[in-house]
Amino acid sequence: MSHGPSQTSPSRPDWLKVKIPHGAKYLQLRQLLKEQNLVTVCQEALCPNIQECWDGGTATFMLMGDTCTRACRFCSVKTGNPMGVLDREEPQKIGYAISQMKLSYVVLTSVDRDDLDDFGADHFATTIEMIKKNKPEMLVECLTPDFEAIPQLVQRVLDAKPDVFAHNIETVERLSPTVRDRRAKYRQSLETLALAKVFNPEQITKTSIMLGLGETKQEIKQSLLDLREVSCDVVTFGQYLAPTDQHKKYLPVVEYIHPDIFKSYQKMAEDLGFLYVASGPLVRSSYKAGEYFIASVIKERQHKNSWLKKRLQ
Repeated sequence: MSHGPSQTSPSRPDWLKVKIPHGAKYLQLRQLLKEQNLVTVCQEALCPNIQECWDGGTATFMLMGDTCTRACRFCSVKTGNPMGVLDREEPQKIGYAISQMKLSYVVLTSVDRDDLDDFGADHFATTIEMIKKNKPEMLVECLTPDFEAIPQLVQRVLDAKPDVFAHNIETVERLSPTVRDRRAKYRQSLETLALAKVFNPEQITKTSIMLGLGETKQEIKQSLLDLREVSCDVVTFGQYLAPTDQHKKYLPVVEYIHPDIFKSYQKMAEDLGFLYVASGPLVRSSYKAGEYFIASVIKERQHKNSWLKKRLQ
């Protein structure tokens, strides 16, 4: 495996080629999102799994605008300073719109908002609360910024009772300063995941790692050990693909990782005790196959808790 970024990317292998999304349900949901003027990461990021997820009742929504205050070198989202501008009605809009859609699992993510005093924690929490108010049975995963690992901000989001709390470490510790914005620290991300378990030991936590940036097998193992140290439950591995806009700020792909290597990392993570692992070239942080499994775990826990309450009454 390579150990550092090169100046040019290798040619894309056949296993990364995907079919153009189509189908009645996909087209129907796309039209509904357009009518509601809602933005999904599925569309913005040209996710290769969009049809699989939408057909299965899953979608990922972006909160707090399209301008990020950070400038990670793997991400094509616009960078700037939103100057505190925030659509305060967005939680209500999303809560209502989602209640009208045939979805069963919703992922909420966002740009980083370092211009806000709470980095957007209350906005996240309010959106979760509105979704649950309009559709209590909806399973909600929040893929949040790090909130600088400030305990009360993580707690505010946890108090809204998301079904899954996710925050991505993105890459191994050695590469983190190169790959991510300088404010997005590896250890800070681990602390954010750890805090979720402090406030709710039963909370399902999740993270994602991109491969193909020059990481080594030993570094991947160390990252997994670090994640288990903070009791992270779910990890996904996917292939890093450089944004199509070949701006010099973006990192090139160092290596296209073979599917067999993804399988070996999946086994490595499973052997270390993760609740669920999704690993493959086209896997993304929000991935229908993983969410189906997580949903079954959540429902099993809900059933068990309900049974215990009845026995104790």
